[in-house]
Amino acid sequence: MMNEFFNKNIRWPLGCLLIFMCSCFAVTEKESAINNAKSAEAEKIKITEAISTIQKEKHAVLTGDLIMRTGNDFTSDVMRKLSLHDKTYSHCGIASLENDTLFVYHAMGGEWNPDKKIRRDPFELFCNPYENRGFGVYRYLLDENQLGQFTNAAKEYYEQGVTFDMKFDLDTDDKMYCTEYIFKAMNQLIPINTTTINGITFIAPDNLFHIKKCSMIKQIDFH
Repeated sequence: MMNEFFNKNIRWPLGCLLIFMCSCFAVTEKESAINNAKSAEAEKIKITEAISTIQKEKHAVLTGDLIMRTGNDFTSDVMRKLSLHDKTYSHCGIASLENDTLFVYHAMGGEWNPDKKIRRDPFELFCNPYENRGFGVYRYLLDENQLGQFTNAAKEYYEQGVTFDMKFDLDTDDKMYCTEYIFKAMNQLIPINTTTINGITFIAPDNLFHIKKCSMIKQIDFH
C-alpha cells in the first residue's frame, strides 16, 4: 500500500520537480555564461577604446606638464582620500618629450617598482587602462627659464637614483614620495600648498593642481 501511495502521490510530482529544477539550473548557468561573455567583451572594448584615447590625447601633452592618474587598486583609493578638495587622482608625474617619445618621470614604491627608484616610463605605460581608471593633464604657468629649471630638477633627481619614501617624510630629500617629487622639483617656482591631517604635513595629490597658476588641459575617464 505504501509503495502504491508513493508511486501515485509522491514519485511523479517529485520527478517533475527535479526535472524542473534541473532545467532552471541549466538556464541559469547558460545565462551566467552569456553574461560573463558579454562582460568580457565589454571590458575588451573599453580597454581598446582607452588605449586609442591615450594615443590620441598624448599629442596635447608638452614637456613639463603635470600628469595625474587614478589607479584602480586599494592603495590608490587610500591616496585619493588624502586630498581635501579634489579626490580624483592618486598618483602623478612630470611629462618630458625626448626624441619623439613622451615619457613621464614619477616616484613610486611597492611591488610595481622593486628598486624604489624614480622611474621614467612611456606615457602609454604610465596611463595604461589595465591599472588606471583615467588620467589628467595639467599645465603650470611657467616661463621658458622656469620650465627648464623644473624639468631639469626632475631629471636630476632621476639621475641621482632618488628612492621612494615609505615614511612620507617631507623633510628628507634623499627619498621622496610621488607628490613630494613634483613639489621639490618645482622648488618654489610656483607656491604649492601643503595639507595637514592629525598633525602630519604632506603634499596631497590635489595640492599640485588646485592652485591658480595651474590649468587643466585634459581630463580622461576610461569608464
